[in-house]
Amino acid sequence: MRTNVMGSWKAICYWVATFITVLELLAGGVADLTHGKAALVASEPVTEVLAHLGYPVYLLTLLGVWKLLGAIALLVPRFPRLKEWTYAGALFDYTGAIVSSLMVGDSLASTLPPLMLAIFALASWALRPQSRMLGVLWPENRPRRASVSSPQPTMR
Repeated sequence: MRTNVMGSWKAICYWVATFITVLELLAGGVADLTHGKAALVASEPVTEVLAHLGYPVYLLTLLGVWKLLGAIALLVPRFPRLKEWTYAGALFDYTGAIVSSLMVGDSLASTLPPLMLAIFALASWALRPQSRMLGVLWPENRPRRASVSSPQPTMR
């Protein structure tokens, strides 16, 4: 009984963390592609944020496309390698935002949103079901293959 309760808590935490990660990737991708004109939440326009950080505006198009593709990749079944790349890309995005803010002299408080998003992405990655794992790091998660033995030479 205890493993079922722990398993269900793990599944709930996984889906909450994944939902938040996917929602941010979708909203962030749309905001980046529209340069903040279609932002769902009232915030500083992304073009101003990029200018403050010293990045060119065309970077928004690249980031927006990758964020939308990443949101789709996390939702579709199978494709564990693609999911691994998506989690890595999300962490690069969030940690890049943290470092960029600190490098231009922003306060530590300004790094809290990307830090929280990085934590949710890490939680989603760590709690994902075995069926969504790549299996490279944990060989015991790999599906077992039937072993084929070579014929033994016979002595005559």
